[in-house]
Amino acid sequence: MVPISNKDLLKTLNNHSKKQVPLDTAIRKYIKPGNRIFIDSGCSEPIDLTKKLIEMGRQLPDVEILHFLSLSDLDYYETAGGIEDLFRHNAFFIGKSLRKYVEVGQADYTPMPLSEIPKLFNSGKIHMDTALIQVSPPDRYGFCSYGINVDIVKPIAESADQVVAEINPKMPRTLGDSFIHMNDIDAYVLSDHDIIEFTYGELDDVSTRIAKFVASLIEDESTIQMGIGQIPNAVTKELKEKKDLGVHSEVFSDGIVDLVEEGVITCKKKTLHKDKIICSFVMGSKRLYDFVDDNPMVEFHPCDYTNDPYIISKNKKQVAINAALSVDLTGQVNSDSLGHRFYSGIGGQVDFVRGAGRAINGKPIMTLPSTATLKDGTIVSRIVPYLQPGSGVVITRGDIHYVVTEWGIAYLYGKSIRERVLEMINIAHPDFREELLEHAKKWKYIYSDQKLPISIDGRISVYPEKYELIIKLQNGKKIKIRPVKPTDERMIQELHYSLDEQDRYLRFFAPVKDFRHKKIQPMVNIDYSTDMILGGEYGENGEEKIIALGAFFKTVQPSVAEIAFVVHKDWRGLGITKFLLNYLVQIGKELNYRTFTGSILLENKPMLHIINSSGYLLNLKRIEGGVTIFAFDLS
Repeated sequence: MVPISNKDLLKTLNNHSKKQVPLDTAIRKYIKPGNRIFIDSGCSEPIDLTKKLIEMGRQLPDVEILHFLSLSDLDYYETAGGIEDLFRHNAFFIGKSLRKYVEVGQADYTPMPLSEIPKLFNSGKIHMDTALIQVSPPDRYGFCSYGINVDIVKPIAESADQVVAEINPKMPRTLGDSFIHMNDIDAYVLSDHDIIEFTYGELDDVSTRIAKFVASLIEDESTIQMGIGQIPNAVTKELKEKKDLGVHSEVFSDGIVDLVEEGVITCKKKTLHKDKIICSFVMGSKRLYDFVDDNPMVEFHPCDYTNDPYIISKNKKQVAINAALSVDLTGQVNSDSLGHRFYSGIGGQVDFVRGAGRAINGKPIMTLPSTATLKDGTIVSRIVPYLQPGSGVVITRGDIHYVVTEWGIAYLYGKSIRERVLEMINIAHPDFREELLEHAKKWKYIYSDQKLPISIDGRISVYPEKYELIIKLQNGKKIKIRPVKPTDERMIQELHYSLDEQDRYLRFFAPVKDFRHKKIQPMVNIDYSTDMILGGEYGENGEEKIIALGAFFKTVQPSVAEIAFVVHKDWRGLGITKFLLNYLVQIGKELNYRTFTGSILLENKPMLHIINSSGYLLNLKRIEGGVTIFAFDLS
């Protein structure tokens, strides 16, 4: 649609000139004592109308004001002369301007998934007297755009008895299901103030590390959602190497503009709304607002559409990235409160976690730093044995999939409590892992003799993610090579049980019958500063398996390590052992080893061939009792 000219705008407004009113009339005539009113959301707050409402507050006792994410700096209590009960606020998501009032009991919080809020008003369960909204100027046909916030604003305006609009030429004209006609506006005022801008601030190292882990989970051609929070939005900076991403999100910020301009986000591979970015509102800078203005690539819809889990699930490879305040060892996520103190809200987390969870190859991801610093300077773990009393379970342990901290990725979906506990401890801050382990033992969540990797100096041995990489095999398949973790115990058992009797004899020099916890635990709880076990991990149809192991272990000689290998029979002859050997040599050098040694049965001809043809100088090779003993220089 061609943008309206000043002449056409004046003509359209003249046709509705009787609806233009002074600010004080807009409030006095359309809001009465005891009314319930709604104030437009987020960065779309109608500042002039709100200021006038506060100024006239003494004349409007017992007015209930409903909000979704109030972001302005307006202070209703102070500006209204300090009268505590003049207005009663009710927030569906607690923004900064209302947080302190909710905390002291002067404002209410209504917890609801964002997708379900509109039906409260459409069904008449909550009656709305007046909606105060901010819109763009009307086009030549009389339609105003709701601009950068459609979310719950459009459904509430459609169900309210009266709509008072602030028409602002600086409000972007956004497209989609995002318009209201002048006939449906009861009164309007003309404004010309800047639209509220929003920033998440400078990224710290923790947020960047978390963002890198999250980006590693996002495949090309995925459709992404970023919830409110610094970490979800930090992920956009780590996606520059991805291809043909799409966006279906309740909200997005400036990082998406960068990815569109760099050709990363094209939306060409989306399975729903191909070629379109779908959202409900945006929060960011003027650059972002200019980007969405009259942009046919971006469609705004009410949140009962964008956040409908059924709609979300139609996007193949839908990735949902959201932030948590704390997560317990079983996977329960708290995102809206600090104990009994309500802090934010449910928002769209539940909607997108469930929608992405149902999508083909979808990935719901929760993110959080592993620690928080209290006002007194105390550092506490955000991975907790149990949620603090009063904390709300926003995402249940049955809905959780991925949890990411700066220490790594935990995958919990379909896992037992024992497996979840080990996954969560593995991504907790090392200073708190022993404490978490002891809680889990006390509650019988894990083996009574469960251990954590301990380094030679007695500290928790931190997982060395720098050794993770992807290799392509001779059969065209890709596997991930990475150090083993305590959470790998079951997969390593399965690998060893897959070996036939001959394989077990060649590997262990005896027909070993069982691989119980006590035998496998030492293989997954290693000191990464002295030992290394690399696993080859292959995933198919959502199932991950370890199909190969290569290891070196310290010996009584400080510069000498012993090596060993095992490969599943279906994956032999593809070059895996040779790659593991060379990679172990590289890591061994970094850990100051100069020699690798080992023993091979004479019957194990494939392994003898690998060592003999490795290219490393064998400075020892002898045969004793049917066993070849060898050693080679790592240089």
